[in-house]
This record gives sequence, C-alpha cells and structure tokens, in this order.
Amino acid sequence: MFDLAPVRASLDPIEIASRDEIAGLQLERLRWSLAQAYDNVGHYRRAFDAAGVKPRDLKSLADLRHFPFTTKADLRANYPYGMFAVPRERIARVHASSGTTGKPTVVGYTSRDIETWAEVVARSIRAAGGRPGHRVHVAYGYGLFTGGLGAHYGAERLGCTVIPVSGGMTERQVQLITDFEPDIIMVTPSYMLAILDEFRRAGLDPRGSSLKVGIFGAEPWTESMRREIESQFDMHAVDIYGLSEVMGPGVAQECVETKDGLHIWEDHFYPEVIDPVTGAVLPDGEQGELVFTSLTKEAMPVIRYRTRDLTRLLPGTARSMRRMQKVTGRSDDMMIVRGVNVFPTQVEELILQCEGLSAHFQIELSRTDRMDEMLVRVEAREDRTGAEARAAAAAELGHHVKSRIGISARVEVTLPGEVERSQGKARRVIDKRPQG
Repeated sequence: MFDLAPVRASLDPIEIASRDEIAGLQLERLRWSLAQAYDNVGHYRRAFDAAGVKPRDLKSLADLRHFPFTTKADLRANYPYGMFAVPRERIARVHASSGTTGKPTVVGYTSRDIETWAEVVARSIRAAGGRPGHRVHVAYGYGLFTGGLGAHYGAERLGCTVIPVSGGMTERQVQLITDFEPDIIMVTPSYMLAILDEFRRAGLDPRGSSLKVGIFGAEPWTESMRREIESQFDMHAVDIYGLSEVMGPGVAQECVETKDGLHIWEDHFYPEVIDPVTGAVLPDGEQGELVFTSLTKEAMPVIRYRTRDLTRLLPGTARSMRRMQKVTGRSDDMMIVRGVNVFPTQVEELILQCEGLSAHFQIELSRTDRMDEMLVRVEAREDRTGAEARAAAAAELGHHVKSRIGISARVEVTLPGEVERSQGKARRVIDKRPQG
C-alpha cells in the first residue's frame, strides 16, 4: 500500500501539544460555551436552573459532570430554531436530519462555525493521508445531510480538488472514478461495497483504480470490513466520525499511519463516556455511551449531548488528543433477542469470517408464539452461488451466531444482488415484532 504518513511539522501545533496545554484550552473554551448556551438558549437556561448549576460553577473540567445532558428529544422539542444561540440573521446555513423517526433535528451554523467545520474536516482528511492537490471523490449525499457539504468544504480547505458526485447512480460513480482518477473517496462503508460490486459487474479490477484512501463514516463498520475493502481496492480504509447535532463529519478521525481508533479534535469537542443506564461518567478505557460538548460553536452550542454511540476513550498515539475506539454499535439500536443484547456489527463480523458470504446482509426480527426469531439474510459471493455452497455457508454462519453471540438464528443465503442495497446508511435491521 501507499505510504501516506504526514510530516509531523505539517500538523497543527495543537495536534501535538501537551495534555496540559490541551486541557487548559478546553477549560477556557468550555466556560465560554456554557455561557453561550445559558445566556442565549431558553432550553439550556431552564435545564441548568433545574439542575442548580450556572456556567460560573465550572471550576475544572471534572465539574462538567454536574451539568445536565442534552438529548435528541430536546432538539426535536425545540424544532426548528429553539436551540439557536444567535439571532436568525446570523445563521449562514441550516442542516437537518432526515426526520424518519419523528421531527427532524435542525442545526444551524454561523459563518465562523462553517470555517471551524471546514478546518476540522481538512485536518481529518490530512490525518487520513490527504494532501493539497489530491482529487477527492465525495459520494456522501449533499443537501440537508451534513456529509456531502461537510466533506466538500473540508477538502477544499485542505487544497484538494473536489469531485462532488453525491450519492446514488452507482454505475456513474464507477465511471467517474475510472475517468477522473481520484486519490480519495469519502462515502459510507456500506455504499463502498455497492461500488465494489459495480466494479466487478463492469469487469473492472478495483485494485487497478486510482484510489489510495477511503474515508468512511456515518455508520458503524468493522475491522473485517476494513480488511475486505483494503484488500479488494489496494487502498487505505480509515474511519471518520461526526454527527450533525455536534457539527457534522470531522469531530474525530483515524490516522492512516496507525489505524488504531479515531483521534478526537479535542480543541473543539470535549468528550465524555458515560454509563448509558445511570449517566455516571466512566474512566477512560471503560466502554459506554459517548457524550460531546461543543467548545467553539456559536450558532448552536451543545452541552453534554448523548450520542447513543458506544465506544471507549483511549490515550493519544499519532496525536496528543485522545482517541475513541471504533464505534461498535448504538445504545438505541441494540437488538434484544430472547434477552440477549445483539448489535448488527457483531453479526457482520461473523459474516465476514465465512468465505462463502459477501458483506451485504439484513437482519429481520419477528415473533412467533411469544418467541423472538432472528433471520439473517445474506448474499453469497459471486463464486459460491451453488445450492450446496450456499447451504454450507448458511450452516457455518448459523453455528457462529449460536456459539459466539448465544442465540439461534435462521440464515438465508441468497444469490448476489438480492439483498436491498444502500445508497447511504445501510438499513441493517427490520423489526417486525409487535410493539408495545
């Protein structure tokens, strides 16, 4: 593979500052952010008052644990503009979630916020191996979703050439990769698999493409999927993390030289990990729910936002800033099947250990005679489509699920192309069980 490790002198000084320097900057910025929220957002004023805290009560970083959490429900309850901390005429841009499970969450940015966002995404692309002059194929969706424009502005800020393809039209994606010869692709990992399938369908060797780096985010993905993508494309596959409520992509980034978790840009985002049940702050190294407080956002500061993503905080390696372990799942899309906690990423890991199976799968949950049932529908690889091969792969996966996760699952191995494809975030779980 390509050596894309950066020259250390090219990094922002704060990326390699001492922990004391980073903590000092965080404390200063955290005091400002709490005041920005309390003084200008009715929701935060009421929440802080109810908890008996004021911004001036923050004497140390540890004092943040006394301030109330913010949830997605809070953002929806203040739809559309109730969480903004500046007059509406200062809002330069608005983004929003899809709203498929209720009211969308709306986020706003001042011009300075957009500058900050571009800077952290540029830093992320550089950490992934991007350099000025590289061509960046952006296949995240453009529009209200933060992925496309977030990646676009960051790549431009770094000095890259942006190819703003957006999502969908997979055949055209492959044609443009072939014609325009990008160095980097930014896309969801599940859609990258669809692009891989299209390379094969078109009779093209993905290892012969120009791509050197894939920057993948917007959904959890596994080390097995990383190995699959890297081996098939002869490229580096690295993780980017972000969420609209906190900023968008660029909150944390995996460094290409280590690939050992995502360094959080702690000069702009303060992380905590909490027990998802009790809300207690956990020590670094323990797994729990990730919580973020913005340190520099003007338009919409977020205080202790519960992301529902499960991870752990680890010491810095390639950078001084702390790392978050690759997200393993979410506390709110965890499946409980016959009393067992199951995450789609666990099933994906097992699928990718079976030679006869591809990474395209869905899990369907149902209930018969009060008993939960789990069906894993997964595609066979192109060279393993015979009935005997598919039956053997189904038996192998069923055995892995039973022995590793601890539940029995029915496995259906389909022909290639028969599992629903994603053009963005994959829909991994279909829950048909009665609700309530």
